[in-house]
Amino acid sequence: MAFTVDRSRTIITALIHGRKVSAMDVAWLRREVFAVGPVSREAAEELFAVERAGLANAPEWNEFFVEKIAEHVVRQGPTAGIVGEAEAEWLIERVDECASANALATLAAVLAEARRAPAWFLAAVRARAARGWPGVQEALLAAGAR
Repeated sequence: MAFTVDRSRTIITALIHGRKVSAMDVAWLRREVFAVGPVSREAAEELFAVERAGLANAPEWNEFFVEKIAEHVVRQGPTAGIVGEAEAEWLIERVDECASANALATLAAVLAEARRAPAWFLAAVRARAARGWPGVQEALLAAGAR
């Protein structure tokens, strides 16, 4: 018997209420929820909701989160590669709500992939990198060790 996968907010709500996103959860999200089609604004908002919740997530979550948000902001639509004013403002607002290493990594990924972004965006990213959000120093040290 076939069934339709619920791609609504209830999935993200269940992850938050479970207080953890496991490697299996990330694999399931990749396979069932984000397998086809673009990452919608609603889905990106849901991913930020999980990040804001400050859960004890598996390392696979970090890569998944950064990848899907960068895909939403930079890689899709008729202006792929260009971060517009509205997208940059939306992203900075969401990142500020999270204030996490993953949120900062998302900004770095967007800058790395974008062909063009508003001039103020780079300064805004640098300012956030200097704030010392939880996990940023640990992430930089881990990246340097690789």
